Amino acid sequence: MFPHLFEFGRFALPTYGVLAAIGLVVGLIINVNLAKRDGIDEDFSWNLGVISIICGVIGAKVLLVINDWGYYSAHRGEIFSLNILQAGGVWYGGFIAAVLGGLAYVAVQKKPLLKTLDAFVPGIAFGHAVGRLGCFAAGCCYGKATDKPWGVVFTNPLAHSLVGTPLGIRMHPTQIYEFLAEMTIFAIVLWTWRHKKFSGQVFGTYAFLYGIARFWLEFYRDDPERGSVFNGLMSGTQLISIVLVIMGGLMFIQWRGESKSAVAV
Repeated sequence: MFPHLFEFGRFALPTYGVLAAIGLVVGLIINVNLAKRDGIDEDFSWNLGVISIICGVIGAKVLLVINDWGYYSAHRGEIFSLNILQAGGVWYGGFIAAVLGGLAYVAVQKKPLLKTLDAFVPGIAFGHAVGRLGCFAAGCCYGKATDKPWGVVFTNPLAHSLVGTPLGIRMHPTQIYEFLAEMTIFAIVLWTWRHKKFSGQVFGTYAFLYGIARFWLEFYRDDPERGSVFNGLMSGTQLISIVLVIMGGLMFIQWRGESKSAVAV
């Protein structure tokens, strides 16, 4: 759609990179402010955010390579090339790596785990939403062909050369679908943070809602970087989505059980 904001000789400023950076920075600011209101140390929050971002970037690239190993196993030089550095990667890989890296830092610093997760979830949702606008600009994460009137047609040859975007075909604007889903989830988890009844409620809500949204969005995606499991029964991303839904549901079930026990006592 609009892969580069501007070009100057051989230098080009990618639209995706700019929007992703904006999403990360604004999302981190949201997280730090919510954490501060929850009584979590500000310096710790900034450090946690930076560590999570670094881990997320690495994780996104790693899962990209794993999901498309058929190609990268035959072109191993591409794994450490400029192309993969410019690629957005697989979001779930970034999310998992960011959470694991963040959990390790929280454990080392001996901070409250669930309370910290709750404070960081709204910013993740917001940053991800803005990043999807970057995907739309770059032409990546594209959808299946459709005859719906709101379908989009990509025509920029650069999008095709960089990420393989089909040109001249009306497709589902899956990037916009996910942007709208993430902004809705952002509003819900922010409200939940303000009215939460137990630590972990915000994270559980996000995991449950995003897992459902992403599972169904996968039916409209047509880019190849998501992998497949169970002989093509579902994408690897859908499997992770199911795990998130179960995780979020279990957190609420555990809280309800604890609440009933407390009332009984």
